[in-house]
Amino acid sequence: MIGTGGLDLAPLANIVFLLLLFVAAGPLFTGMSPLKVRLPGAVTSEAANADNITVVISSENIFYFRNKVVTLGELGAFLARPENKGRPVLIKADRRASVGRIVDLWNLGRGLGVERIDVASDRED
Repeated sequence: MIGTGGLDLAPLANIVFLLLLFVAAGPLFTGMSPLKVRLPGAVTSEAANADNITVVISSENIFYFRNKVVTLGELGAFLARPENKGRPVLIKADRRASVGRIVDLWNLGRGLGVERIDVASDRED
């Protein structure tokens, strides 16, 4: 509306449409893990328990919990909570992760009384 002195609502409508698109598509990406981990292969394996506390160790030996970088101390504080008593821990370590970091996490869990600690793997065919 050039020259009429009116307000052009097209840019505002575009912004509202884009915001609506981001709000609608946002939940689709919350369950995806941004971290890609290449698990080691194993001849035998069993299905993971849904109640597991899953900790990921990247190829750079960085701990991830709930898709966030955490320290060993922060993991210890979480595992020590009363509501986590008796829950198994699942370690998803990249095949290039240091065995020392896996053992650090294992020892932390055992020291806090975790009875079951599993290491995830891919099934070899």
